[in-house]
Amino acid sequence: MPTYNERQNLESIAGRVRAAVPHADLLVVDDNSPDGTGKIADELAEADSHVQVMHRTEKAGLGKAYIAGFGWALERDYDVIIEMDADGSHQPEHLPSLIGALRSDEKAPGTDDQAGADLAIGSRWVRGGKVVNWPRSREALSRCANIYIQVMLGMGVRDATAGFRAYRAETLRTISLNDVESTGYSFQIDLTIRVSQAGLKIVEIPITFVEREHGASKMSGNIILEAFWRVAQWGTKSWLRRIFRGV
Repeated sequence: MPTYNERQNLESIAGRVRAAVPHADLLVVDDNSPDGTGKIADELAEADSHVQVMHRTEKAGLGKAYIAGFGWALERDYDVIIEMDADGSHQPEHLPSLIGALRSDEKAPGTDDQAGADLAIGSRWVRGGKVVNWPRSREALSRCANIYIQVMLGMGVRDATAGFRAYRAETLRTISLNDVESTGYSFQIDLTIRVSQAGLKIVEIPITFVEREHGASKMSGNIILEAFWRVAQWGTKSWLRRIFRGV
């Protein structure tokens, strides 16, 4: 769970995570939040052995924070690694469904697909998924971005920009995290592409996404531009590969 200026949200969301999956450990990756989020995270860790904190010295982007957290988890041999936001938009109550989608002995919740996924995405844009209290402009941006991604990359994933997802540890080892350069929300798209190109199984689980009540969104024009430009690059490479294969 990466954090930057989430002091108003962290304690509540951490408590809900611990209640939803009591056997799980929570790693808070704080990018030196000036509002004291890191101090709150330390207090939570002191009171609960299932909570750990990683303090980073600067705000280097969402992707870098996630890669640092993934690396921490892989070094400690966790089997399932989940990423989620700290602002309350990702409901911890969906965690059992995401984890269940990685199991091979049951159907993925909310789908007709046998589970055994390598990556389970908490999706807003599949049947059963929805958003609550989101401005129409943000909903339109997300929907259009995902249509753009599907057209450019030819992937069937409906919500490739989603940041609430569960990975098998082996999936993250397979996709070469050290080569990932994306820093903003394009990081989610980048990893989705890598999982797809590796021939691994992706399942989308419907979730309810709730707009944050406290604090400010980290979305910016630069983040949107990075995602648009990287998808254009990836899409062009994909088209060229298909063209030359057909020659």
